[in-house]
This record gives sequence, C-alpha cells and structure tokens, in this order.
Amino acid sequence: MSALLEVRDLVKTYGEGEAETRVLRGLDLRLDSAELVALLGPSGSGKSTLLTILGTLMRPTSGEHEMLGEDLTRAGDRELTEFRNRHIGFVFQFHHLLPDFTALENVIFPLSVQLGRETKAARERGRELLARVGLEHRMDYLATKLSGGQKQRVAIARALMNQPELVLADEPTGNLDRESAMQVMELIGEINRNEKTTFLISTHDEKIAEICSRQIRVVDGLTQ
Repeated sequence: MSALLEVRDLVKTYGEGEAETRVLRGLDLRLDSAELVALLGPSGSGKSTLLTILGTLMRPTSGEHEMLGEDLTRAGDRELTEFRNRHIGFVFQFHHLLPDFTALENVIFPLSVQLGRETKAARERGRELLARVGLEHRMDYLATKLSGGQKQRVAIARALMNQPELVLADEPTGNLDRESAMQVMELIGEINRNEKTTFLISTHDEKIAEICSRQIRVVDGLTQ
C-alpha cells in the first residue's frame, strides 16, 4: 500500500507558561490508501485533537503533516480549506445534520457550498449515495423524521459526497444501539472495500475496533 497520510513528531500545546498543556507529545502516524483503521485511547489521550489536526481544522504546534504528497503544515488557511473540501470527509457522533433539510439536501450540502449552488449532477450523486446506504426510500424525509441509525447513514453519504480519499469518523456509533452500530460499521466496511476509501475511526468500543483491519492506540499524546 502507498502512504496516504503521514505525521511525524506532531506536537500540540494549549496555553502558555505555567498554564501550558501538551496534548500531543511528538506523535507519529501513517495511514495507507484503502485502510480501515480504529483509533483507540482513553478520554483525554489526544484522539480528538489528533483527528482535528488530521482534518486540517486545527494546526499543530510543531511537527510534520503530509497528505497526498502535500506539506500541510506550510499551507495557508485558504489552501487548507480547499484541500479539506476536496480530499477529506467527516462523520461525527452527533451526525450534525441540518434539521430543516431533507436527507438528500443534507447529503449534497458540501458540494453545493463548494460550487456556490445546487446542481443537477449533485442531486444525482446524492440520490446514488443514499441508495448505496439503503435510504433510497427516505431521500425526501426531513432529518428530524429519521432514526438514529438512518441519520448516521445520511452522515456517511454526506461525507462521501466530494469523493474524499480519507474519511475521519469520531465515535460514529457512540449514540447507536448495538444492532444499528454494527449496521453502520458493515456499511463503512463495504465502502472501504469497494471504493478504497481510507477510514480512521475514533472509538472506545473494542468490538467496533475489532472490525477494523488495524488498531492504533493513543496514550498520553503518543501512538502505541
């Protein structure tokens, strides 16, 4: 496999002087193309900070961050925004769907924002994605009318809208019952195998982690 993403000696600190807190302490991490990886670690270990940096939503204090051959530590804010929109998708524990939008409108929202308008091609791709996640019969339902598992499926479809190479998922099954959680993970595994999309999934659930092909543990700001 070829390297999709690599960080070396990654450090992130908050505050200054006596109030300084070092969350990441020289962390190294490599993700290869088409991997399905679980990110494990106790609360406060630095997992969420790491995901935020990998998603280019926050800069590290120091260290190297490369993805698809680009040095992201040297990129400007506009470059990072454009890179993120093209190459990275996000799935969150609380899905963050727009409640007054339909399932289809939520899915196509990232591309509509990128293009500045809604297009016929975007709606066609949105319908295709919702069909692939088993929600072709719920496309026109408002987000508030969907179950928890259905909302998370919409969130996964939305994350795939711009055909990203990497999807970062922060506790994507944390609010679901066991059956719904397994269905979501089965869907993620299917997309990983068929589309070769790389997934990095932060979780506290060992059973979820076992489904992944590799596990990375973060302890005290370092990978193990």
